[in-house]
Amino acid sequence: MPRAVREQQMMDAAVRIFGQRGFRAASMDEIAELAGVSKPLVYLYLNSKDELFSACIARESKALVAAVQAGVQPGLPADRQLWEGLRAFFTHTAENPDGWAVLYRQARTHGEPFAGEVNVMREEIVAFVTGLIGAAAREAHHDPALPDRDVTGLAQALVGAAEALAGWANETPGVSAKEAAATLMNFSWAGLENLMNGRPWQPQGQSSPSSR
Repeated sequence: MPRAVREQQMMDAAVRIFGQRGFRAASMDEIAELAGVSKPLVYLYLNSKDELFSACIARESKALVAAVQAGVQPGLPADRQLWEGLRAFFTHTAENPDGWAVLYRQARTHGEPFAGEVNVMREEIVAFVTGLIGAAAREAHHDPALPDRDVTGLAQALVGAAEALAGWANETPGVSAKEAAATLMNFSWAGLENLMNGRPWQPQGQSSPSSR
């Protein structure tokens, strides 16, 4: 069997074990058994448990970012682009629950370098969503009304909500990817649409937070 194919088999097994058992509890013996290879072969190909975990983070991060980017068709109205991006995100996390568990639950809780590695992926998605929100602002106003800091803050909030909702959806029977995407779209777009049209919320009788 070609080395690349064998490595992918071992990575598939590792993602499943890490995602379901957790990094600390997972053993190289379990991974080797699930992959149908010997433990020495796993070490030969992937060196150590830490390096194997890092390789899983890199693979799953790349796949998630690619899925979100591929889901958005340029040229669509702003709300459709955001909807397609959210649907692609929730579809991918639903179809790859172990990979999402590795990124969202495991990598972040075991310190460096794992937390830093998954944060690189997160920042890629935040940058992509920032671009979508910025495009929506330009669509609504020839001269964008939202400051760059506000756009980035909205993207951070939206990505954080999507991450939490994906974890909940994967653990709640009967919640489809489309339903999860629609929940977040309904929650976020009403507020975003008001912002795009110059109607930001503010406490009654006070100036808006961004003007202070």
